[in-house]
Amino acid sequence: SIRRRYYSGCAGERCALDQGSAVIAVVDYGVNNIASVVRAVRASGHQASLVSDPDQVRSADRVLVPGVGHFGQASRTLVATGLGDAVREAVQQGRPVMGICLGLQLFFETSEEAPAAHGLGVLPGRVQRFSGGLPVPHVGWAKVDLTEFGRTHPVVARAFSDSTQFFYHVHSYYPTGLPDCDILATGNYGGRFPTLVGEGSLVGAQFHPEKSQQAGLALLAAFAEWRP
Repeated sequence: SIRRRYYSGCAGERCALDQGSAVIAVVDYGVNNIASVVRAVRASGHQASLVSDPDQVRSADRVLVPGVGHFGQASRTLVATGLGDAVREAVQQGRPVMGICLGLQLFFETSEEAPAAHGLGVLPGRVQRFSGGLPVPHVGWAKVDLTEFGRTHPVVARAFSDSTQFFYHVHSYYPTGLPDCDILATGNYGGRFPTLVGEGSLVGAQFHPEKSQQAGLALLAAFAEWRP
């Protein structure tokens, strides 16, 4: 199983953070907003490289899957290029892997945006569209509140200066059906929704750290320094 707990009562080596600069493989699978993520990682004090070769993903110490685009097209590209299998292998091997926005959504098996398409299936639950007459996409700065499990997660504890911070969101869909212990922080748009999640060596943000100024840079740096 790829599922592995580490933030409930974690201590010592399992919660350690690297002190040196990390090199992060940012997966380029033909979607938007990837270059800005590379710039943000570098601004956080770490190295990042765009990679489109599955073997480069397999050899990377850390993997980041960003993206703005359509779930169906993105999932098909991940399959066709072999990048999806490489990301899945990184998760199975316990290497730190992070998803941002569409990248997070692709960690799930299905999305209402493209019901016939398949995601990577490395997180339980699914992706659904905001309903109830809410304007979509949900755009702008929004409050993010830590959950009980977020407060003890090593990446989140390192990145958050308070239990509530603001991050920039642009999305019409959000993850649902996750176990409570996988939900690290929530937002509120017509009701609460998971906006920061984590399971094993995997973390994912529905918001955009690269657009969230110092709070976002702190989260990217904490991911780069995490050794699960």
